[in-house]
Amino acid sequence: MLQTASVALPFFIADVLNPVLFAVMVYATGSRSPVLTSIAVLLGHTAAKLIVGITVAIGLERIAEFLDNPSVVGSSVALIVGLLLLWHASPFNKKRDEKQSEQKETLLSPLSAFKLGATVNLAAAPFALLYFGAIDQTIKADLGAFEVVAFLVAYNILYSVMFLIVPATIAILGEKGRALLKKTNKKLGRASTFMMPYILVLAGFALVSDAAFYFVTGKGLF
Repeated sequence: MLQTASVALPFFIADVLNPVLFAVMVYATGSRSPVLTSIAVLLGHTAAKLIVGITVAIGLERIAEFLDNPSVVGSSVALIVGLLLLWHASPFNKKRDEKQSEQKETLLSPLSAFKLGATVNLAAAPFALLYFGAIDQTIKADLGAFEVVAFLVAYNILYSVMFLIVPATIAILGEKGRALLKKTNKKLGRASTFMMPYILVLAGFALVSDAAFYFVTGKGLF
């Protein structure tokens, strides 16, 4: 388990650099209950992320058991995820810039914020692929169902803790905190635009190299 966690750590770090979730949480602070709605967004995102992760991991584990070769399944998944990450980072995958709302106050309720958080998790494809890259390590390690679930629960708890800075800032600084978060959001967005292609290329190259090395030699790089 510890070895799996250490290998998955780079994917976790890259996954945490999620400007989409941060931007939506900052947007949610424009509601009448900024702390509650921003936490609701985070809870919705985390719940969806955990459910998707467990579903994918257990499904792949069943396939690995059926084929009686988790290494082949894990390396195949690594190859597919790696190629998709490289495609997302390529200039051929041009995306429209998303304009963030500048509304002073949103009409989000805690329930709608929860739903929004869940939707955001399903919409941010590159970060979902980084998450699948981490899940892939549980397949190659041939972990049991309980260990897989424990790994994903720990992953998502740690992931969520990173984003608690948004409601915490609002709770401590109030409206000044919202202004600070909006400035941080803009800087994070610019940094992400510059950094993410490189992060995706590195992650994609690592997964593709690991899979290719396994299929050639019968042993993965990590």
